[in-house]
Amino acid sequence: MTRLRRKALVALFLFTLFIFGAMMGLRTLKPSDGFSDLAPGMDLIGERSERRRQDVKDLVVSPGQFHMDSSDTKVVFTKSDRDYSIFYDVHIFYYLWYGSPTMDNKYIHWDHVLVPHWDPKIAASHAQGRHTPPEDIASSFYPELGPYSSRDLQVLESHMAQIEAAAAGVLVLSWYPPGVAEDHGEPTEDLVPAVMDAAHRHSIKVAFHIQPYKGRTDQSMHDNIKYIIDKYGKHGAFYRFRSTTGRVLPLFYVYDSYLTPPESWADGFDGIYTYFASNGFSFGSSHQNWKAIKTFCDANNLLFIPSVGPGYVDTAVRPWNNHNTRNRVNGRYYETSLQAALAVRPEIVTITSFNQWHEGTQIERAVPKKTVTRLYLDYQPNRPDHYLQLTRQWAESFNKEKDKWLI
Repeated sequence: MTRLRRKALVALFLFTLFIFGAMMGLRTLKPSDGFSDLAPGMDLIGERSERRRQDVKDLVVSPGQFHMDSSDTKVVFTKSDRDYSIFYDVHIFYYLWYGSPTMDNKYIHWDHVLVPHWDPKIAASHAQGRHTPPEDIASSFYPELGPYSSRDLQVLESHMAQIEAAAAGVLVLSWYPPGVAEDHGEPTEDLVPAVMDAAHRHSIKVAFHIQPYKGRTDQSMHDNIKYIIDKYGKHGAFYRFRSTTGRVLPLFYVYDSYLTPPESWADGFDGIYTYFASNGFSFGSSHQNWKAIKTFCDANNLLFIPSVGPGYVDTAVRPWNNHNTRNRVNGRYYETSLQAALAVRPEIVTITSFNQWHEGTQIERAVPKKTVTRLYLDYQPNRPDHYLQLTRQWAESFNKEKDKWLI
């Protein structure tokens, strides 16, 4: 009897640990360094209480409705006598926080500080200060476009063309409310219309990745969502998700959702995304746990969206964090991540990222670069567009596999 009771307690503990890991996701590093807590929230906005949120009740996703209609998963283009597609079940995280002197009168984010470790003893053994662009930027890779400004319309156009080439149909835009920015950046909400317009020219849709900001609550989140829908909901690039009931609804990603008490999310928690690109860093980012998380989500009418990345290296901004580096191995790390994602048969896959250069997760075109003080990583022996092409190959495979799942 004692043995059975002990087994029951162990099983209960493991189940509790699983729920905690799945819901809390990636919270390991601390404290916040202003551009990424390495701990994204894993929520999609869903049903809210009727008492306070009647004005958005027709715009939310109900549990158990998470299946995309096949007619909404892709758009087919004909160019140069051949057909090719982009896929709306492949989402890619996009950052709008970069600045350069030509457009912004200064460098923004490319000159990021070297974030000190929270333990003074460890911090003392690593370099301090900030980067000095254009030769020394806050990244281990160097962009083909150089240290650009997100306000440059030609840059936006190039980015949309690259995302289209990668077959990713939904750009997930890192978003702060008007007048708000993370610690090392400037407000960028005024750039959203230009992003939407550029995306629309390439048939790309835009979803919003709501970032943590001081004072963010469930009520302010409600206000943010209403603002986004009111301002951008009628734009042709605004992304909506078609459920099996036929309802077409906005979908929002919420970063660092753990900062809001779980009780506040209880009525609106519709799914999980893993974001972090370093396999093994946490429960949520570990490929080996995705099957269990997917099983849990299926059993609880939740959407599971695994996030895959080409690699991870953030030592240009966190010089003490080399233990979380994941080398690209000429694309093999990326392909392993993609295989792990497809193995759990998700409705949507997210790519981390298009241009998070600080953390070395970008698939944007990069070039070899050597300066007096720096030797940057690059994609050689492959071409600058290697990860764009890998993404397209896997996006096409993903959609072929999904067609088989429906048979």
